[in-house]
Amino acid sequence: MDGDNLTVLSGFILLGFSDAPELQTTIFSISLSLYVLMALGNLVMILLINTDPQLHSPMYFFLTHLSFIDFCLSSTVIPKALETFLLGRSHISLLGCFAQIYFFVALVISECFLLGVMAYDRYVAVCQPLFYTTTMSRERCYSMVVLVYTTGFLSSLVHTILVGRLSFCQDRSINHFFCELPTLLQLSCSDAHTNKILQVSDAVLTDVGSILMILVSYTYIIHTILQIPLARSRLKGFSTCTSHLVAITIFYAPIMLTYFQPRKARLRDQTKLVAACYALLTPTLNPVIYSLRNTEVKGAMRRLWVRRLVPR
Repeated sequence: MDGDNLTVLSGFILLGFSDAPELQTTIFSISLSLYVLMALGNLVMILLINTDPQLHSPMYFFLTHLSFIDFCLSSTVIPKALETFLLGRSHISLLGCFAQIYFFVALVISECFLLGVMAYDRYVAVCQPLFYTTTMSRERCYSMVVLVYTTGFLSSLVHTILVGRLSFCQDRSINHFFCELPTLLQLSCSDAHTNKILQVSDAVLTDVGSILMILVSYTYIIHTILQIPLARSRLKGFSTCTSHLVAITIFYAPIMLTYFQPRKARLRDQTKLVAACYALLTPTLNPVIYSLRNTEVKGAMRRLWVRRLVPR
């Protein structure tokens, strides 16, 4: 039986952090705790924004989708990863592996472009406040979100189809806690040159495209804020953008380390730790970042709490 047929029948083995068995219980406990916090934080954020009329604005509409993407992103890989951490290694079918690749890549690309759209929303709010209502109309916001998801899922479909055409060797062990695209390409026995070129090209286009949108938007935002004569008003202008800038930083930093660092320069577990950042840590931190510095979100939390304690 050749390697390709063997893989179809038996799938792959996820090794997780099996080279550090003494840390398995600790890694499992930390990951489970972060996943529970991630789920609660993002679901509460979605609930708050959808139930509080004062949060029915374009900024919070996009924040709802950011929370939704973060929740789905973690849920795509972490439940299986928890099994891997608990047992030391775990089996994943070929279909399950490709499903992880498809949804994970689609959601990462979607989040990249959504962060760019959110930067554009802040640009319109700060630099063109008189035109904000017409520019960021309900129909336009929905169109932007549809474009974000369409771009992400179509791009991921191309990657998944090309990976599905590869043949894999009899060594089915994936030195990772989920089926990440670069890691799976290393197991291919056939020529994966096209896949690697597409992966790098897509990463460059996606990251550079969204980062350019963010940089241009914030260049105009900073220029506009610096022209405000009152220091208190300038501080308020900067504070409205701080949460988004922090979210951008913690999302892009690990992705840039993963996809643009030469493979030979990476340590064995460095890729896993970086992946854990954008698969679990970032989705956990985003609701905290957007709620701690946001008086409107904190006000919505208080109103929700009061409604629960004092029902009508």
